[in-house]
Amino acid sequence: MGMLLWREKIPDSWLPKIRANLPEVLVDHAHLERKAATTALNLEKYGELHEHVSELNAIAIEELQHFELVLGLLRERGIAFNFPKKSPWISGMMQAVRKGRREQVIDHLIVCALIEGRSCEKFQILSEAIRDLDAKLADFYASLVESEGNHYATYLIMARHIDLAETERRLDYFLDLDAKLIREPNRWAMLH
Repeated sequence: MGMLLWREKIPDSWLPKIRANLPEVLVDHAHLERKAATTALNLEKYGELHEHVSELNAIAIEELQHFELVLGLLRERGIAFNFPKKSPWISGMMQAVRKGRREQVIDHLIVCALIEGRSCEKFQILSEAIRDLDAKLADFYASLVESEGNHYATYLIMARHIDLAETERRLDYFLDLDAKLIREPNRWAMLH
């Protein structure tokens, strides 16, 4: 994904784990889409984003549609939609969000942007890397790449609109944090 200069690549251990556990990954993916929809709605509480409510609604609707599509794949495959596992990467990113209105909304938007950005990158990889195992699922991941990229860009533009210099400073911070967190071992087969 050309827009974002990641400072650390996805660990080599990630893809084999995903390939070996596609049912588990699909359950994780369903929860990710559900959380992405609720997050877009949660962002609407910030006064700084009131002029963006319709845009945030559009993202929430799109993420809900994706959630519904993943649920359909789970049903087709007879996979139970069970409890989510906590992503250490997402938790680590969210824990760094500062409290206080303006700081919080900028950090929250940047973390949302980076989650969408990593999803975009990983869906692109999966669209090719699992084709031999599951062509239908590979096509599904390919179909999501563009919207994840759009959401990434939208969130970052919203943050820059509030305070450009602060957004760039915090983006720098969160890209370093991403590089540190993505290297930490995660025994679960999950997207992030």
